[in-house]
Amino acid sequence: MVSRTNKFRGRNRTHGRGKKAGRGAGKRGGRGNAGMNKHKVMHRLKYMPGHWGMHGFNRDPSLINVNITCNLQELVKLADGKKKIDLSDFGIDKLLGSGKISIPLEVTVEQASARAVKKVEDAGGSVILSEDDWDEWEEE
Repeated sequence: MVSRTNKFRGRNRTHGRGKKAGRGAGKRGGRGNAGMNKHKVMHRLKYMPGHWGMHGFNRDPSLINVNITCNLQELVKLADGKKKIDLSDFGIDKLLGSGKISIPLEVTVEQASARAVKKVEDAGGSVILSEDDWDEWEEE
């Protein structure tokens, strides 16, 4: 079977490809993002919303404080039958109040939410907040 382009072979100087289809990127309107503010502007508006400009921001990693947290429902598993638990041994920085606790525990942690402290105290336990060494910063 004869291909479509072979049908036009020898008919005229463009061979059925048009004036600029055979050279450069003329048929596709330029290379890459050429014409995004000119003849391809509707394509940009429809398919590329928010293409230009800055979006959001990134904080410096030294300013980001990420706490490793633990909920009350996980606290009973970590205690494993003990009455005292130090969460810094597990690498946990903050205690949160999601879940229920029914056994009295003495919990030592750097930070705790007010709801977590209330639930532990209602169960008959206590929360001891360990202080960081802020004395190093107050030397001046």
